[in-house]
Amino acid sequence: MKKDIPQYKVEDVAIAIVPRENETEEQQLWDTYLVNLKDEPISSVLINSKGYGKVEGEKVRTTVLRHFFEEIQPLSCVQIEPIQSKLFSLTNEYWVSFVFEDYMYDKKYVFVKGSISEMNFTKIPFINRKGVMIR
Repeated sequence: MKKDIPQYKVEDVAIAIVPRENETEEQQLWDTYLVNLKDEPISSVLINSKGYGKVEGEKVRTTVLRHFFEEIQPLSCVQIEPIQSKLFSLTNEYWVSFVFEDYMYDKKYVFVKGSISEMNFTKIPFINRKGVMIR
């Protein structure tokens, strides 16, 4: 029965979006990272990313991108994909699933419209740069 299935909460895994250094303002690219803050590796990591929202009153959806990593080492991060700064006017969603200690976890990380900005910057572990991170 459904009530017999344990419901574990995702902890110590984050998504970070970090501006690239030496980029021009108009075509600025940022990088998206998956950060493993656990003391052990995570495996079979699948990440779906997409953007959606309204621009000038019209619905906009980006292509869904999928990324797979066989294993992500403990206390490290991996680059997922670049993202153009013009997409920050949309909601950007990253759905992450992975296996840890023989259990499959999943979590949606949602960067709402306007949340990817300098006023929300924090220091991103392992890359020693500032960016926006959701745990």
